[in-house]
Amino acid sequence: MNDCNIGIIGGSGGIGRWFADFFADAGFTVHVSGRSSGMDVKEMTATCSVVIISVPIGATVEVIRTVGPMMPRDSLLMDFTSLKGEPVACMLEASRSEVMGCHPLFGPDVSSMNGLNIILCPARADKWRHWAADVFSSAGAVVTESTTEEHDEFMAIVQGLNHFNSIMMGLAVRDSGLDGSVLQRFTTPLFSAKMAIVEKILTGNMRLYTDIIIHNPHFGSMLTLYERNVTAVRECIENHDTERLTKLFEKK
Repeated sequence: MNDCNIGIIGGSGGIGRWFADFFADAGFTVHVSGRSSGMDVKEMTATCSVVIISVPIGATVEVIRTVGPMMPRDSLLMDFTSLKGEPVACMLEASRSEVMGCHPLFGPDVSSMNGLNIILCPARADKWRHWAADVFSSAGAVVTESTTEEHDEFMAIVQGLNHFNSIMMGLAVRDSGLDGSVLQRFTTPLFSAKMAIVEKILTGNMRLYTDIIIHNPHFGSMLTLYERNVTAVRECIENHDTERLTKLFEKK
């Protein structure tokens, strides 16, 4: 299937553009569709055996509902969304084609996928089940098959809780009123590294981070655990309870 045409909706920027280049370098014919340029979506579904949706989380379902009915039965419809439950369910409902969710766990700033993780969620996949795994594995990626439920549960931690924690730290530092230029003279290497991550998030695509937090159905339970631990730590601090705080930190 290396001679198939691949279409990427949202392929003019970000991770979509990265994968357009990746597939082209791998020998595939690639067509992209952007907001105001590229191949018409109707033409793409008629031309391409594989169509990948790579648009913001909030726009994904709408695009799927437009594209899905156009997909031939023997083609493959995929998405690169950071969440899998709703997009995959929508692809199954909106199309007759084979369906596979895909989440590359890296951004467009990497030079290759060698050694990096990619999650695949085959939902209605027979003819195309092993195609994506073979293509990505041959480029050195670590490919894992998962259910949409398992994927989203792990992403509530890996992305949701992780980004939330960094954002909370950034907001606390901002609201402290401390002079940032003076703060730099008091930093340790570890703190500087952490703040570099915080700065990257706060100056990056905030809509992506808010979508990840708001739309993941499992994040609420992670936030409850987070709040529970913050409350416990606050109680220890207010009571000067060093022993209890130590036990809380050491608990496995």
